[in-house]
Amino acid sequence: MIASELPPKPDFDALAAAAPASADRRTLVLALIGNLITSWSNNESLFIYVLMILLRTDRASAALTFATLNTTRARLDLIQRLARVTIGDKALNNELAELIARFNDSTQVRNELNHCMFIFDAAGMITHTQSMRIVQTKNSLRFGETKPMDDARLQEMVRTTKEMTRINRDIWEFLPRLEAHVKAQR
Repeated sequence: MIASELPPKPDFDALAAAAPASADRRTLVLALIGNLITSWSNNESLFIYVLMILLRTDRASAALTFATLNTTRARLDLIQRLARVTIGDKALNNELAELIARFNDSTQVRNELNHCMFIFDAAGMITHTQSMRIVQTKNSLRFGETKPMDDARLQEMVRTTKEMTRINRDIWEFLPRLEAHVKAQR
């Protein structure tokens, strides 16, 4: 008989009884994740306006184009390609490329927390995350990385959310200059 590779079934009654004692920490973790994901989503949505300007179209058409592409990577690839053929100012194009690079850096943290399994201890505390990615090395294939949900990780989430706030402000500052440049090229 083959031994099961499944983890042991949690004691749900014990978890429910212990959960109130860890509610404050769990609420903090979930609030940080929520803030991070909301900030990321707002930033991704701002790229609709970049697309609108580069396509020289209205917001609805840009949103339809944006939504038709089913991944963030595909959306940003389209924006970068359009920028190469639309933006004649190298500094402006470099600024857009930098905004996209910064956004992509924050995307890694967002993806890590949006596509993982949260591991709880017996007291109901979120102690770790288990990545849903398959990690393939030269000699092995294993289920993704397990990372602690410790204070350092929480601080990383706070730093990433703050950076996303800066990115948001920087995109808003960039949009009118991009619009003026594209209108001047007509």
